[in-house]
Amino acid sequence: MSLKIRLSRGGAKKRPFYRVVVADSRMPRDGRFIERVGSFDPLKAKDAADRVVIDQEKVQAWIAKGAQPTDRVARLLDALGLVKREPHNNPKQGLPKKKAQERAAAAAKAAEAAA
Repeated sequence: MSLKIRLSRGGAKKRPFYRVVVADSRMPRDGRFIERVGSFDPLKAKDAADRVVIDQEKVQAWIAKGAQPTDRVARLLDALGLVKREPHNNPKQGLPKKKAQERAAAAAKAAEAAA
């Protein structure tokens, strides 16, 4: 059984509220879970004390048993200092695509010819 520490969505439409739960990875997102270990309210201010509420002892116990946090939960746990998460870096993501590079090269060539 593969265990995940993940978010389970609650709340109304356009008003999300998440519970941090330990669940079998085969269960649905909002379906059956083993234990609730915290909550996350993304609508609150980033510096609000009750934006992320996590029972740290339970999380550490589940990680010791082999539960893997999802990427979003790992971010929350990293902010609390429970799990070390390596930041993702994709420097090619922000570069212009092929056609935009061709247009930029043509514009530079035209500006050079005009000067």
